[in-house]
Order: sequence, then structure tokens, then C-alpha cells
Amino acid sequence: MYSAVMSMSTSERLIEATRELLWERGYVGTSPKAVQQAAGAGQGSMYHHFAGKQDLALAAIRRSAEELGAAAEAVLGGGGSAYARVEAYLRRERDVLRGCPVGRLTMDPEVIADPELRAPVEEVLGRVRGRIAEVVREGVDSGELSGSLDPVEIAATVLATVQGGYVLARATGSPAPFDTAVRGLLALLAPRTAPA
Repeated sequence: MYSAVMSMSTSERLIEATRELLWERGYVGTSPKAVQQAAGAGQGSMYHHFAGKQDLALAAIRRSAEELGAAAEAVLGGGGSAYARVEAYLRRERDVLRGCPVGRLTMDPEVIADPELRAPVEEVLGRVRGRIAEVVREGVDSGELSGSLDPVEIAATVLATVQGGYVLARATGSPAPFDTAVRGLLALLAPRTAPA
């Protein structure tokens, strides 16, 4: 991994190092010195590419948000039934014990207090929630999913299950609570078969 990181441009190394540090330590714990060390870049290089810590953090947060949105769209926009796509979203591979690199930023007081840093987080979570609602609406409209489901409410529930599942998994040091929450939600959403 180190050689792959070192083959990136300096600005890319700085963004990637900041993404990792924000995920691990949060905004306050991500010092310019730590970023420079992790990126193998000097102070001059950092300030050549970015105006300061906030500018670099914003680039890193935007990158994490773009990746989260793309990963969600890859499964939600794929083939299959609405239920299968929601299931694919819920079961996609994740580092459950590390949590969501974007969701964790919502618990960072400095990120949430800064409208510019918060904006990409808010935008991508809203976009993913909206995309899930579209998929659920397709399932309701086709008769696959129960007509009593409100797509907007179900989308919020799906996102809350994922983000809450991360919190529960981290609290116990085990992915089991995340997996249990996903199975429970999928059981509630499962298309009903007509009685024989």
C-alpha cells in the first residue's frame, strides 16, 4: 500500500492521508503535521496545494462523499428487483468496525459546526436516501413491495439501520449487531407471497 500511495501526486497523497486521519481521529485529531507525515509530504507542499487544514479537509470530505455515493449507486442502480437492490445496498462489503467514513463525520462537532465542511456530508446522505426512496417507490409501484410502505420513510429507515448498525458494532467490537439489524430490516421489507 505504501508504494501505491507514494506513486500518487503530492496533492492526492495529502487528500488520501487526510481522509484516513479524519476517519480515525476526527477533525481536531487530524493535525497538519500528522497529515504531512502520513502523506510523506513537507509543510511547503501541503500549503502549496491547499490554503490550510480546512481546505484540505474539505477536499478529503468531498472525496469520501463521492466514493460513498458511487458505492451506493453501484448497487442501487444495478439490475434486479427493488428488494434485491436494497438488500445489495444493505449487505455490500463494508468495514463495519471502522464505521462509515462519512457517517462518522456527523459526530464530529467541528465538521457539523462548519457549514462548508458539513455540506458534502449532508448532500451525499440526502442523495443516497433519495436514491433508496426511488428504488422502494419502484417496488411499491410494481406491487413487489407492500403498498403500505412510504418510500421516504423506508429510505430513512434503511440509512438509519446502516449508520446505527455501525455504532452498535463499534460499541461491542463485533459486526454481529450490524448484521442482525440488516437481517431484521430485510425481514420487515421482504415481499409477501400470497397465501396458498
